[in-house]
Amino acid sequence: MNRRDIVKQMSAGLAALSVTSLASAHAKTPSRQRVLRVAHLTDVHMQPIIGAAKGFEKCLHHVQSLPDKPDLIINGGDAIMEAHGRGKDSVSRQWRLYQDVLRSENALPVMSCVGNHDIWCKQETKICFEAGRQWAIDEFKMANRYYSIDRNGWRIIMLDSVQPKADGSWYTAHLDDEQYHWLDAELKSTPNTTPILIVSHIPILAACVFFDGQRFADENWSVPARWMHSDTVRLTSLFHNYPNVKAALSGHIHLTDRVDYNGVSYYCNGAVSGAWWFGKYHHTAAGYALVDLYDDGTVENKYVNYV
Repeated sequence: MNRRDIVKQMSAGLAALSVTSLASAHAKTPSRQRVLRVAHLTDVHMQPIIGAAKGFEKCLHHVQSLPDKPDLIINGGDAIMEAHGRGKDSVSRQWRLYQDVLRSENALPVMSCVGNHDIWCKQETKICFEAGRQWAIDEFKMANRYYSIDRNGWRIIMLDSVQPKADGSWYTAHLDDEQYHWLDAELKSTPNTTPILIVSHIPILAACVFFDGQRFADENWSVPARWMHSDTVRLTSLFHNYPNVKAALSGHIHLTDRVDYNGVSYYCNGAVSGAWWFGKYHHTAAGYALVDLYDDGTVENKYVNYV
């Protein structure tokens, strides 16, 4: 056998081995299946001026006209423009307009969490804050200010991230102790084979908070507790105990980003209203996110401009 024949036989053997290995790899890697598609619509900021109702209507039409339609909508809060400090009649008009558009232009189920702009608070007291938050809870038809649902093999946990300051004044972002202990118990009770999606209005963890306003001065970065959770370390430490916590969605900042930390992907998903219905906010246009959840616990989050 000459050198050419030996090389030819070796090449044929290696090719056969490669095909066999490739087939074996494909056989061992089952294809994942998408089990749930969510449209995450946050920061609508409904108001009776500047075409907000028409814009929200356009967004809802875009969501429902997709060839591959979502199974449900998650409203990430700030559905209305401003409740804090406004007269009751003004707030009632904003809610009525939001509900009218949703009722006439949407056929998908909706889950909601409360945003800071949704809370009517005429006086800077904790009692007033809680009454205003309850008004928003009633408008969203929520059973409680925080809750969970199981859907298609996933558990979705909706949090209340907007809290009054200790003196009752307006506002800060964290989980109160009652809610934190509920969340801990909820994570413990979830089978470790069930992937979990967390939703809050204000980001638990985000990078875009560093680009919202003048955040750097005197050699220091500064992020207010109204921009991002003040209990980020506490919550990320809690999530570390539960590897089935896969992703967290938020809004509030009107910007988009993704931060991957310790096995959890944190997505801040822009705003339906963009810059409060005045075009883009910095580089982020008005939009919403399509969030695909898979049976293997993976998540795909894509921001969609509907304008």
